[in-house]
Amino acid sequence: MTQARKLAGRLFGPWVDDVNRLTLRADLTAGLLGALLVLPQGVAFATLAGLPPEYGLYSAIIPCIVAALFGSSRHVMSGPTNANSLALFAVLAPLAAAGSPAYIQLALAVTVLVGLMQWLVGALRLGSLAHFISPSALFGFMSGAALLIAVHALKDALGAPSPDTHGAGALLVSIAAHLGQVHLGALMVTLVTLGVALLVRKLDKRKPYMLLGLVAGSLAAAAFNSWAASHGATPVSVVGAIAQPWPPFHVPSVDWRALPDLLSLAFALTIVALAQSISIAKALATRSGQRIDANREFIGQGLSNIVGGFFSCYLSCGSLNRSVPNLEAGAKTPLAAVFSAVLLVVLVAVSAPLLAMIPNAAISGLLLLVAWTLLDVPRWRELIRMQPGESAIAAATLAATVTIRMEVAILLGTVLSLMAYLHRTSRPAMRTMGFDSRGLDRRFVVLEHQPQALPECPQLKLLRMEGAIYFGAAAHVAQRLHELREAPNAPRHLLVMAKSMNFIDLAGAQVWEDELVARRAMGGDLYFHRPRPEVLDMWKRTGFLTRLGEDHIYPDKATALHAIYAKLDRNICAGCQARIFWECQPDSPQQGG
Repeated sequence: MTQARKLAGRLFGPWVDDVNRLTLRADLTAGLLGALLVLPQGVAFATLAGLPPEYGLYSAIIPCIVAALFGSSRHVMSGPTNANSLALFAVLAPLAAAGSPAYIQLALAVTVLVGLMQWLVGALRLGSLAHFISPSALFGFMSGAALLIAVHALKDALGAPSPDTHGAGALLVSIAAHLGQVHLGALMVTLVTLGVALLVRKLDKRKPYMLLGLVAGSLAAAAFNSWAASHGATPVSVVGAIAQPWPPFHVPSVDWRALPDLLSLAFALTIVALAQSISIAKALATRSGQRIDANREFIGQGLSNIVGGFFSCYLSCGSLNRSVPNLEAGAKTPLAAVFSAVLLVVLVAVSAPLLAMIPNAAISGLLLLVAWTLLDVPRWRELIRMQPGESAIAAATLAATVTIRMEVAILLGTVLSLMAYLHRTSRPAMRTMGFDSRGLDRRFVVLEHQPQALPECPQLKLLRMEGAIYFGAAAHVAQRLHELREAPNAPRHLLVMAKSMNFIDLAGAQVWEDELVARRAMGGDLYFHRPRPEVLDMWKRTGFLTRLGEDHIYPDKATALHAIYAKLDRNICAGCQARIFWECQPDSPQQGG
């Protein structure tokens, strides 16, 4: 038994050692909640992905087990999600009709490709790449996804016919053209589902409000259809019979000559899935105190989609709607996710006749609720107020998500975020420093924020350099230094406070080479206060430190000012009224101006 546990621990992780009777009981309880939660979600999300309802349930079984056992998080439950479902629909809708056999095969093939990419990211230990997915771009994408979810849900919510062409625009035009033919029964079922779900969530968020809303909507549809049968009216459409509860093994059948196109689609979907999974895993780890291994998490997610794609499962990843309740329900180990998948099979097998009676309008009601939650209006207000630049990136990604291809929207948002970052870092702060008092407690301050500060020395410029001086920032820094030299009556000597200059490359080193030449040509010199070791290393390698002179590097400001004062022009000092340095005072051992 001990050897078996050790082997399982090496294969699945250290949580195996924590399994006991108490954890099994807690995991079983949490697993039951997870199964109940995913029952309506799986049906709803599969519909959103353009797939038959049973594919959503299949995707909550196999991937859930594999990701839990081979991943890193103890609490993340994988399966179908709204963002993945919408992303899959967005990239595949132009290639085949939603729900058609060709569409299903494409969905399964892309799922396997996404799994391979996720596995490679983890196996090659590239998990740190997740840090470069911009939160603003991801937020904009999720908000755009929310709008698309709402648009696609409106068709069944209003009982409108399907348009002849794909796309959110065509769907809106079709809905507008058929507003006079709204199916009152479908609208009633949607409102009942929404109303009950919102009411239950407001009273107690721990209750399965989506499931209860779905039950209420199904009862309303049953009542309406009974009335419609006796009055000759059109009934509310329902999901229909689910093929079987257990995911069947199936090798995706596609034209592999389309592999290059499928790889580009899979790449975009991989970004979406990995960003969701690692974000959820980190958020739960923060609450539970667990440490997350990003590479292992990606391997687990990749294996879940590789295996899932061969068992009729479409793209899955960590589900926030199930993972948070799983943690709050007291789950102790990944076995909670395993129990959830097994119990889901039992529930589907037992309740298959009831599932067939679920109305499409009730599913649309749940999707509208999901869309509103995803849109997160309060966060938009906060982002606009606190970070206008980031809100612009999020808005651009949102617009791209709604109007163009999904993978382009994700890449656009990420590129915009990187461009914004490069723009910020290409303009490092260069602050003129001085003193705000002649007393013993003189404070060294940034002059632009201190209107009552003492005047500057006419011979020595004090400059604090902040940030990295790399190839992207070199031109800006060089221009600012040039402006300081060319200003009227510019000081000939420059002391740079360099402890916040955290990095330089060859282009940055050349900036100081040029500045040294220019300062000495005008009869002055260049000095540095406390440059970082890595900056000094670069200067040594380039020979700049030799040309500058190590005696031009100072460990503290007092030493620097005392040494530089001795090099100032006494004729200028004689007529100077600033007298800001201690050495300038009449009783100083080195009297001057």
